[in-house]
Amino acid sequence: MRVAITGGHGFLGWHTACRLRALHGVDAVRLGRAELADPRALADALSEVDAVLHVAGVNRADTDDEVERGNVALAETVAGAVTASGRPVDVVLANSVQAELDNPYGRGKARAAETLGAAVRGAGGRFADLLLPNLFGEHGRPGYNSFVATFAHEVAAGRAPQLSGDREIPLLHVQDAAAALVAAIGTDTRTLVDGEPIGIGEVLALLQEFHDLYATAGEVPDISTPVRRNLFNTYRAAAFPGMWPVFPQVHADDRGDLFETVRAHGGTGMAFMSTTHPGQKRGEHYHLHKVERFFVVKGEAEIQLRRLLHDDVVTFRLSGDTPSFVDMPTLWVHNIRNVGDTELVTMFWSDQLLDPAHPDQFPETIAQEARA
Repeated sequence: MRVAITGGHGFLGWHTACRLRALHGVDAVRLGRAELADPRALADALSEVDAVLHVAGVNRADTDDEVERGNVALAETVAGAVTASGRPVDVVLANSVQAELDNPYGRGKARAAETLGAAVRGAGGRFADLLLPNLFGEHGRPGYNSFVATFAHEVAAGRAPQLSGDREIPLLHVQDAAAALVAAIGTDTRTLVDGEPIGIGEVLALLQEFHDLYATAGEVPDISTPVRRNLFNTYRAAAFPGMWPVFPQVHADDRGDLFETVRAHGGTGMAFMSTTHPGQKRGEHYHLHKVERFFVVKGEAEIQLRRLLHDDVVTFRLSGDTPSFVDMPTLWVHNIRNVGDTELVTMFWSDQLLDPAHPDQFPETIAQEARA
């Protein structure tokens, strides 16, 4: 299936493109501001795909009117391109639960659904309208995507965000939202997607708990529930790459050295060791949810990481002479290579036991290859 994503470089768009690649082997056509500003280019792009995930939207603007009109204008642009494509195209709208409320954002999203649905059905396609709650997750923009992103960046920077009001809010991890969007392709429905109710103060308390344990010694907190794991991965994304590598305390005597590699407060997990010959490499994959640690015990190693669907590479050099480790953030391709002249000994730890049927491990190279 050929899929296009409007707003494909934004928070939800990027996560959805990552999920399509990981679980469905689909490289989505990611449409951004340039394509949305050019009706002809947008119509040409939609004429080449089977489905469109309309994720682009206006969350913040200088005025309420710009928020309301902006979401309607984006829907009108996509609707015009669907009509101009001259063929049936299935469309899924990433709508908001606020579409049922009388506020500028809600009114704009409601009118966007009406406009886009009419055009899609008029062209013979199917239209799915998904009303999503508040989203959070890795690489959300602080001050824009959600209060969780703002809290995570503030806490990761060692600051103490102020809680101006506390109430319960339904939250949905962005990968779960992406899963709902993908599952809705080819359907004609209006669906309210539930989030998990959680207090704003509870979110802040959890992020501060994670920071207190993780920032100084890399101690893994209790991530035994999905919401804890997802909030922890959100915090880790905000803390990466600034806090790495970590150098634990080494206890030395005449027998040798002793140091902790992983201390975990909850959940299941597994640790294992590897030896790697000079010049050889391990990894070249990424994870959607797994928490994973690379601890260099002996030898010289280079760890490379690249955020999926991005170009920049983060590189760390670690040595067994000064034992240290780096945790792999979710949705970052990573590898480890022996860059020394002797054997490299590495310990690995994951928060979950290996499930061969669902390994949460997707092959990808650090060096992006040209794609047709």
